Amino acid sequence: MKARLADIAAHADVSEATVSRVLNGKPGVADSTREAVLTSLDVLGYDRPSRLRRKSADLVGLIVPELTNPIFPAFAQIIETALARHQFTPVLCTQTPGGVHEDEYVQMLLDRGVAGIIYVSGQHADVTTDPERYTNLRERGVPIVLVNGYHEGIDAPFISNDDVASMDLALTHLVQLGHARIGLAIGPDRYVPVIRKIAGFRASMRNLLGRDDVDDLIERTMFSVEGGDTAGARLLEKGCTAVVCGSDLMALGAIRAVRRAGLRVPDDFSVVGYDDSPLIAFTDPPLTTVRQSVQAMSEAAVHALLDEIAGEAAPRAEYVFRPELVVRASTGASPKR
Repeated sequence: MKARLADIAAHADVSEATVSRVLNGKPGVADSTREAVLTSLDVLGYDRPSRLRRKSADLVGLIVPELTNPIFPAFAQIIETALARHQFTPVLCTQTPGGVHEDEYVQMLLDRGVAGIIYVSGQHADVTTDPERYTNLRERGVPIVLVNGYHEGIDAPFISNDDVASMDLALTHLVQLGHARIGLAIGPDRYVPVIRKIAGFRASMRNLLGRDDVDDLIERTMFSVEGGDTAGARLLEKGCTAVVCGSDLMALGAIRAVRRAGLRVPDDFSVVGYDDSPLIAFTDPPLTTVRQSVQAMSEAAVHALLDEIAGEAAPRAEYVFRPELVVRASTGASPKR
């Protein structure tokens, strides 16, 4: 219920002006008076403003899209470990198609009085969604940090991989191997990392090969093995000799498409993944991929959130981390066709 100042003031035996100062977090109120007002708020059954709610054992919400893509469990594990070192208990919230929505998780976390929330590739990465859900949290004083998905209008620290540099690393490697017709298998282009990867792909193809006409080389599909399979098959039909994929799972799908066509990786077709997910070095063949700085990004996200919780606001900027190309056995010299 919405608090009535007169009721709270009468119960706490203070003025309405004092109640207003407490509810709005203003200074100049004795600790004993502040506690009396908050106790009256609880006794009368009113909801405390989020910034005045008691914290539940220093809980921190961690929202990730799903756990089937191994890169997200990797983020979760490092973030959880870093939080535990600082005596915070993570609450992992996993979104799945048809399951609990991010907004429902957030309300659950707020009801439990979490100290803050870290989002990994959440709704903030989708340019078609309303950022108001995040601006509302900040207006309520809830500390948040957002990973992989920058939005200028949100008052929070952002942690991102350098998607443009990722494309340059992958394409430079393939061009040095003699490839000239290179495709990009990527997810839906409503996501910030996808938009940036496409921009990086276009820029690198222009700088490295002098090509501006690359629209037919970009296959937008799903971030899954099946999506990579579909994209790989289409790019093979277009005469490509190599593909850069938006995720390691997509790269595995592309390899499957190549083999179904009776071709070999990398003798006939080269494949580059993205993420360097756990165990990806043990695929057949071991996958060349662009490695996200998951360790550094996760620790930076935790440090930024802890600063926010402590009232020492982190700079309102996007911290961009440089990726690394890991060359294995899924890329080779361009075939003579």
